[in-house]
Amino acid sequence: MNRINVNIKGAPYVIQVGRGLRRGLGALLRDQLAFSGDIAVVTNPTVGALYAEPVLAGLADAGYSTAVAEVPDGEEHKRLDTITALYRRFLEAGLDRGGLVVALGGGVVGDMAGFAAATYLRGVPFVQMPTTLLAMVDASVGGKTGVDLDEGKNLVGAFHQPRMVVIDPEVLSTLPEDELACGMAEVVKHGLIGAPALFEQLEQGPPSDFEALVLDAVRVKVGVVERDPLERGERALLNLGHTFAHAFELVSDFAVKHGAAVGVGLVAAAKLAAVLGECGEDLVARVARAVRTQNLATRLPGFGVDEVLEAMRHDKKRTKKHLRFIIPAAPGRCRIAEAVADDAVRTAVAWVVANGE
Repeated sequence: MNRINVNIKGAPYVIQVGRGLRRGLGALLRDQLAFSGDIAVVTNPTVGALYAEPVLAGLADAGYSTAVAEVPDGEEHKRLDTITALYRRFLEAGLDRGGLVVALGGGVVGDMAGFAAATYLRGVPFVQMPTTLLAMVDASVGGKTGVDLDEGKNLVGAFHQPRMVVIDPEVLSTLPEDELACGMAEVVKHGLIGAPALFEQLEQGPPSDFEALVLDAVRVKVGVVERDPLERGERALLNLGHTFAHAFELVSDFAVKHGAAVGVGLVAAAKLAAVLGECGEDLVARVARAVRTQNLATRLPGFGVDEVLEAMRHDKKRTKKHLRFIIPAAPGRCRIAEAVADDAVRTAVAWVVANGE
């Protein structure tokens, strides 16, 4: 088992990475957190059918009383009415302020379970048990929780750091290939932000050791989150590709999955950097190659430039009348770009929805 300490002032926690840990959550809560309350496990039907039983068995073996709160599967259900249903399930199960919420699932489950925990009884602790690669390397770490509105993604939310993150790489064996590829988009992003060697490795092809990959990618995010836990500066770098990606998701009515949208968003961000003179076209080609070798698309034909630009206007990272973009100059060197000219953004969007490679 590998441990990564996350040193956030007032809310430190540990990320545990190890094969078979889905069976050992109860022992970890008892021995490392000295937790003694009741537990609500939030999951969805797909993940619950695969992994709820071993998780619940491990909790029971450690002496915990548990209840399962099931949410529908899919981004389209990441809404406030689903959170209301979770509150009612917690009340029905008798969960009080001494209780704990466990998020067993991918990023959508983690976002909703974390937001419900942040706001139920003015806040109860929670633990992340991510079951997708995307959630392991990104969504489960850093304390961002939230839900979507019709106007855009994650427009309602809260920072609520988990008490622990428990990652079992064995669960990736049941992950569909397209979901695995979606997670790789975030790994490419982390390599581009802060791990040039990882980025260069990904240019050559998919990884052979997912446990090592998770550890490398998580360390990049942990370093950024520790320095800027509330996204007041450097943490914005973790949004590389996401201003584009969220717009792609919105115009597709979420038919384009988050990771697939991020992959194309990374290419668009590199193209924007080239248009702005921050990098050469060679970096655009390198980013596209790293994305493509992870079995991800590098463009999204079929969408209009104007509709993508309109979707961007509802992005939560907007400041006054301007959008904020993260642009790469080289692997390991990215920066925040404010007040980017509309023509430059239009060129980058057109590159991936109309031109591409």
